[in-house]
Amino acid sequence: MKQGAQGSAATEAPDPRPRPERVPAQARLADRDRDRDREGDRGRGRGSTAGAARGEHTHGEPPLPRPRTVLRRSSVRGQILDALRHALVAGELIPGEVYSAPALGDRFGVSATPVREAMQQLANEGAVEVVPNRGFRVIERGARELAELAEIRALIEVPVLLRLARTVPAGRWAELRPLAEETVRAASSGCPATYAESDRVFHRAVLALAGNEQLLHFAADLHRRAQWPLVGAAPARGQAELLADAAQHLALLDALGAGELTAVQALVGEHFSGAS
Repeated sequence: MKQGAQGSAATEAPDPRPRPERVPAQARLADRDRDRDREGDRGRGRGSTAGAARGEHTHGEPPLPRPRTVLRRSSVRGQILDALRHALVAGELIPGEVYSAPALGDRFGVSATPVREAMQQLANEGAVEVVPNRGFRVIERGARELAELAEIRALIEVPVLLRLARTVPAGRWAELRPLAEETVRAASSGCPATYAESDRVFHRAVLALAGNEQLLHFAADLHRRAQWPLVGAAPARGQAELLADAAQHLALLDALGAGELTAVQALVGEHFSGAS
């Protein structure tokens, strides 16, 4: 038996086919990860532009930031947005008219891209609407909308101001007097857009004493909407009307500092009806 077993082993022919080399499990995982990374790189190369345009994130590493480019573009867009808001309040952008980004870009001496981005922001705010393949149309607003905005502003801000009149020391109101006086100087220029900006700064400073960031956000949006031009309206308010409006800021501070609640409520209601 022993001999037969040995003979059988001796006569067994070796398998001529090469046996596959066994790859350790860790190595196989590493190879798979490298293949997946290479495939991901190819996919990102093909689709990163489209994904970025949609604001989507890829599954790979995010692109390296470009602070100089981003800051420069953001600065241009912000300046164009301010310029468009100025033109809107000044009546240079006419309600119902359509304006294209390239034409506005020529006006400001920039490309159409930052103009389009700024106009999109105005569309988000409700100042303009997108007209496909043409540009942006300035929203047509009537007196009723202005009255509704004044009512909403009063509902939100009057209770806040009455509470502040009871709780904020007179000295704090006196600190805001320079801002009120600045609105008078802005009104003296006779420029509605210049006055509108100083007016927003003053009202924001007053409401900031409430310590409510959400209030500031919603109040600023309503305030800005109240300053947009009306369709078919008379020319923008002149210097005399702006000065009368600015004088109400000084009177309001005096009433708040003295805690005269009835006067505060009356002044705010009159002020808002004047769209400031």
